[in-house]
Parts: sequence; structure tokens; C-alpha cells
Amino acid sequence: MKRALNFNAGPAALPEDVLKRAQSEWLNIDNTGMSVMELSHRSDTFETIHNHAIQTLKELMDIPENYDVLFLQGGASLQFSMIPMNLLKADSLADYVLTGSWSEKALQEAKKIGTTRVVASTKDVNYTSIPKLSDIVYNQDAAYLHITSNNTIYGTQWNVFPDTKNVPLVADMSSDILSKKIDVSKFGLIYAGAQKNLGPSGITVVIIRKDLISDSLDEIPTMLNYHTHQASNSLYNTPPTLAIYLLSLVLDWAKDLGGITKIEENNAKKAELLYHAIDSSDGFYQGHAKPDSRSYMNVTFTLPNKEIEQEFLQKAKDAGFIGLNGHRSVGGCRASIYNAVPLEHCQELADFMKNFKKTYQNREKTLFNA
Repeated sequence: MKRALNFNAGPAALPEDVLKRAQSEWLNIDNTGMSVMELSHRSDTFETIHNHAIQTLKELMDIPENYDVLFLQGGASLQFSMIPMNLLKADSLADYVLTGSWSEKALQEAKKIGTTRVVASTKDVNYTSIPKLSDIVYNQDAAYLHITSNNTIYGTQWNVFPDTKNVPLVADMSSDILSKKIDVSKFGLIYAGAQKNLGPSGITVVIIRKDLISDSLDEIPTMLNYHTHQASNSLYNTPPTLAIYLLSLVLDWAKDLGGITKIEENNAKKAELLYHAIDSSDGFYQGHAKPDSRSYMNVTFTLPNKEIEQEFLQKAKDAGFIGLNGHRSVGGCRASIYNAVPLEHCQELADFMKNFKKTYQNREKTLFNA
């Protein structure tokens, strides 16, 4: 069976090796005579899978000892509320940097919990760039500074992060976690929905500095309190066992591949192929993001007009490319090239883009001369 050329924004491509291993263990995991979905989450077999996923993520990301890794549910969207519930005290405020739709949503939820402030935004330029660090003037007494590290809709990404010193830096890394090396110690909290780089939908990873977890916040609902999940090793209630198992396999795959160093190298090659196709098109393809803010995860672009875009998307679909439509809120085109998307698929897309441009322009020239 030929695999799809999958450029979906999320849920997104998973490594083929991971899917094959899961298939081979589907009916009998670790000689239990059961699928992983049938295991008790309190069983020794599942506990081993669960802890292995935590330890492998810590190893791959070089997570310091003073951080906990939590496996939660509700997606990154629930974290928009959990973060202010746990970190934003009544007498404090939280600072937010707006770089796209998801940071806007995070801000709107935080406003329901406490006092917030927008300290930088690129909304006035249609989110085509990331703010300069010098333009981010955050409050030295802020409960935290929130950013979204990669913006899937607009195709922008932070290349350098603010050094917030004593103010916890909180980052939504749903779409670029594990895609490049970062210094986790510079962050107070990192959260990410798994369905782009880490595994299937249904699980959210939270990496949180231990001192930010309070066990005295009785007013917070039990399931929304980080301490609940820290104290129970993320097993307070029944977790998404299949998603955690597949996360564990994806992390093993990443480790076997060569870790984040190799992944980052691969991602750069993939992005460069597509950005070269855009930049060398003499304006036929127009990238949304400014060059110094371009995402290596989501390549967004437009064509000369809506009619040509629709023709491009239809012919791409006919050729086996999946998920190239831009987000419904902005239109255009988008190629999501997360860790599991093979380099070869990006080369095929780059070639398709070049051939489509050539074919279209030759056709238009023929019609003009007719």
C-alpha cells in the first residue's frame, strides 16, 4: 500500500516504523494476551510503558531534575485555563505575547481567571512575524510571560526566546516541541498537544518546574490542579493509555533516529526545500511569514489569486498530497512538515510546486498568443 503524502496540520503524520510496531503488538502487548487498550492503567505492564515515555522524553529534551513531566488530557486548549488557574494569583497579573490565533485564545481564557496584559503583538501586520525581543516589555512582577513558540496558522516561529530571569516563561509548544534543541531551564512551563510531533491526539504533555506546583490551592478543582497529577504520576484517573503507548513509541523512534540533533537537521532540510520553491518562483508563490520569522514546521503561502490556488490544491490532491489547504480562518496553502514527514515527501512537494508553476505559466502563455 502506498502511504499518503501527508501534510496535515494535526492530527498529523506519524512515523511509519511506529505504526508498524504498533500493528505488530496490536493484539498482544508484552506477551499479556491483550492489546494495550485492554490493559489496566494500574498494571505493571502499563506502568512500565508510562514511565518509559516520561524518562525518554526527559532524556531527549535534557529536562532538568527540578522539572516534572505530566501527561494530561484536554489538549493545549485546556491548558489555556489551567495555567492561570494554577499560576495567576489574585494580586498578580500575567503577560501575553500575541503572535496568532492560538495565543489570542490563550489570552481570552486567562482573562476569565485574572488580570492580564498584552506586552507585544504582531496582529497589526497580520501576524507575519515574531516580535523583536527588545519590543517585549514585560512586568518584572508578572506571574508569568506566555508565548506560543510556533504558529501553525500563520507559519511563524520563535528562533530566540526571551530571557525572563525571575518571571516564569510559559510556552505553548504544541506544534514544534521536540523539533529542535531548546534549553528547558529557561522556561517555567512548557505544554504541547501531542498530535503534531509527539503522537496521536488525546494526550497533552506538560513540563513544569517543580516550584510552580502548589499543593495549597484548594479553590482549584481537583482535576485542574497540577499538584493532583504530579502527586499521582499522571495516573489520578484513567489516562489515554493508547495515546501514551504511541507517544512512547514515537519517542523511541526519535531516539533511534539520532535524537533532537538529527531531527533538527532533517527539519531544516525539509523547510529549505519548500522555502526555496517559494523564493525561486518569481512571486508566483508568496510566503506569508517574513523570512526571519519563518516556521520550520508549517510553511504557509499563497498563489496569485483564489482560482489558481483552488486549481493548485485540486491537482495536488489528485497527485496524492493531503492537507495542503490553509487554515479555514486565513485560506491560502499550508504544508505542515512535522518530525515524521519524510524528507522525500517534501522533495516531491517542492517538485510539484515547480512543475505546477511551469505548466500554468506555459498554458497562460499559449492562451495569450492564441
